[in-house]
Amino acid sequence: MPSVPDVPKARARGSPLAGADFRSALYLGLRHAAPAGRAGWGGWPALTLGMPAALQEPPGARALGRELALLQGCAAATLLPSTLHLYRDLFVWLAQGQLVERPALLIDAAAYPIARWGAEWALPRGVPVHRFRHGDARQLAYLAHQVRQAGRIPLVLADGYTPGDAWPPPLRAYVDIVAPRGGALVLDDTQALGVLGPDGGGSVRLHGLQGMPVLAGASLAKGLGAPLAVLAGPAPAIAAFERHSESRVHASPPTVAVIAAARAALRTNACEGARLRATLLARIRQLRHTLAAAGLACHGGAFPVQLVPLPGMPPDQAVALAERLCGVLLRVSSGLVLGLLLRADHSEEDVARVAAMLAQRLGKLGGGDEHGIREHGIRDIAVFG
Repeated sequence: MPSVPDVPKARARGSPLAGADFRSALYLGLRHAAPAGRAGWGGWPALTLGMPAALQEPPGARALGRELALLQGCAAATLLPSTLHLYRDLFVWLAQGQLVERPALLIDAAAYPIARWGAEWALPRGVPVHRFRHGDARQLAYLAHQVRQAGRIPLVLADGYTPGDAWPPPLRAYVDIVAPRGGALVLDDTQALGVLGPDGGGSVRLHGLQGMPVLAGASLAKGLGAPLAVLAGPAPAIAAFERHSESRVHASPPTVAVIAAARAALRTNACEGARLRATLLARIRQLRHTLAAAGLACHGGAFPVQLVPLPGMPPDQAVALAERLCGVLLRVSSGLVLGLLLRADHSEEDVARVAAMLAQRLGKLGGGDEHGIREHGIRDIAVFG
């Protein structure tokens, strides 16, 4: 990986371009602000019951789980405070052979760090871990055959979508490879939930994986704007996970306020989700078409995270540009890229202004190394998590 100068730290507050901010991953623009003068928004008597979910579920938790399972095309779902709690408990449970006996983990190289941290809990418990090239179903098939020959059952860890890619990974091919060998797909669907698939239901519905051996974990903090996590999948697997989840015993569950916000987000999604996703797609296409007309590269396909290479731009100038546009400056093997996170509440004027400034500053520099953008560094940026 080529040496790239460190990116200087930006100031805490930049000078946004006419108030438009392209750093927030609230893709549908859902924020769930409490109405002014109503401290008791939602009408709950307390934020928490003061007890773990293993003793008593917070009000609304079971109903929200059922709604999320239906949205995602899964039989059941359970809630956790965060994806860190979720993947830590999930991989401890998997390592114990609770889902399949003698598992082996096969990890897509682009899997997000939070899920990879969870997978690290399986290592000291004797579970073999192998990585395969991002999106490479052929290499996955080879590894799945190898571990099955060694008497292990393959479990694949992958993301539903990797920011910067033109397309989601071939998740149906992943499942078709491991399912006949008794295995399953463990999916981090944080980026997709609320944005991709029918009704924003995410990758299970997008790829037609209903009823297949898939466990889909996701944070609702992106597309649905509520900071909690959900694990969805077959009902027996979810019930078994709940019995073994240590976070449900030792950690506080999602608060009543967060659960209420998530249920409000699902109501908004049912009524306005299609319009919001159509608006979001229009903004993405507007940015890409405008930059293409100016001869500038823009990677990310039809997903809200768009990556613009800054070829040859000195780091101090790149920092100033990112601050001016309220974007996210990223360092990859080929140099620096500007990340712009588009949302449904961005206006046409917001996008037009940021595109015009990029065209003015970058001129015909364009291009960039898409391979370098896709393969290195981007997934370590927390804003994409």
